[in-house]
Amino acid sequence: MRRKQNTPTARTMRHDPTNSEEVLWERLRNRKVAGLKFRRQHTIDRFIVDFFCAEAHLVIEVDGLIHDEPNADAERQEILETLGLRVLRFTNEQILKSLKDVVDQITQSTTPPPE
Repeated sequence: MRRKQNTPTARTMRHDPTNSEEVLWERLRNRKVAGLKFRRQHTIDRFIVDFFCAEAHLVIEVDGLIHDEPNADAERQEILETLGLRVLRFTNEQILKSLKDVVDQITQSTTPPPE
């Protein structure tokens, strides 16, 4: 599911996060959310996703000005969902102004539904 040719780009992106990515990473790292391990700038298929949790099959994308491409985002999300992944999208503003709500949504998405 990973593409090695994206690895150098992902590594560069990890060293130069946006402000909102950095804020969210501080909340996700070291298993702080539901005890789950998140990776940042992770390669999946031909994409580099902002955050990925393999255990929960969850992708988190932070949408800012760079991501202002609704058609490309929709295609990307469809492909990721075809791979069995759930995709959550948050704007920079949501993360910076309502971090608790964002983390609550992530936590709810990682909790399996009751049987």
